[in-house]
Amino acid sequence: MKIEIWSDVMCPFCYIGKHNFEHALEKLPFKDEIELEWKSFQLDPGLDASKPQNTVEYFKEKKGFPAEQASQMIGQVAQMGKNVGIDFNFEKALIINTFTAHKLLHLAKKYGKANEMEEALFIAHFTDGKNVGDIKELVALAENLGIDKDEARQALTSNEFDSEINQDIQEAKNNSISSVPFFVLNGKYAVSGAQPAEVFADALQQAYKETVSPFKDLSKEGGTSCDTDGCTI
Repeated sequence: MKIEIWSDVMCPFCYIGKHNFEHALEKLPFKDEIELEWKSFQLDPGLDASKPQNTVEYFKEKKGFPAEQASQMIGQVAQMGKNVGIDFNFEKALIINTFTAHKLLHLAKKYGKANEMEEALFIAHFTDGKNVGDIKELVALAENLGIDKDEARQALTSNEFDSEINQDIQEAKNNSISSVPFFVLNGKYAVSGAQPAEVFADALQQAYKETVSPFKDLSKEGGTSCDTDGCTI
């Protein structure tokens, strides 16, 4: 069963959603039958890639929130993260254009390491306060996952994966996906937002059930039939 996930590196709810999704999946018996595909999405493509901002400044400028209100909102999200085991350090997080970070995600996808890279990018941004728009920082993340540093640098400084990123973004628009995280299960079911693990578990089981048996059974008890072992009356 295939799961497509639209996400952006600087979206805290994407990180929480990933955590809850994985927590739900880990307890399901068909977890090894799931194919994950991370899709690119940019919350603010107009950000300057050369001018990182701190989170409070960004909310003040982008949303027009007073510093106190911005700090209160950030604190609430940090507590949400803490409740599910995520260490958000918003005082260190640098808001930056994430297009280059998405290039690294697509490079990792080439080696079957997209999920690991998504996690590494979240940790770099939200926990370690790394600039995920900086080539040097991103190359280091690639190396940590066993990806050749020269190949990573080439991918990050060229337009090698631009079309894939733009295709993901356009696909989101075509499907009226305007917020992230957004999970598409087997091309049929959608789960939006950082839902609790229980919601993900229910959705995964429903989607998997229909993958194994795509028919809705309207049979009544007592219907006789035959199978490969013979007939029953």
